[in-house]
Amino acid sequence: MPVYEYEHIEEPCHRGKMFDVTQSIHDKALSKCPDCAGAVRKLISRTSISTPKSNRELRDLGFTKLVKRDDGVYENVTARDGESRVMERGKPETVPNLSKTIRD
Repeated sequence: MPVYEYEHIEEPCHRGKMFDVTQSIHDKALSKCPDCAGAVRKLISRTSISTPKSNRELRDLGFTKLVKRDDGVYENVTARDGESRVMERGKPETVPNLSKTIRD
């Protein structure tokens, strides 16, 4: 479940000026502190998003990355064993086999 940050509008209680609450995404935002019943407001928090940095990380996560090299020619920089490293327009045998990477 997500963790949401709240801030006391007036005097803080023992929780401090700001505090965290674990809530369902479907729960309504708190308007009062669960401990002191003082007025609170929900804060917009920073999120942490981790994105793959290398072609190897992309491949290991099941992605295929094609880089344009020429008109109608793409390099498969995440090629797996048995896949063509170069994909050419009009040559279906060079298209990556996505059934190896797509899972439920």
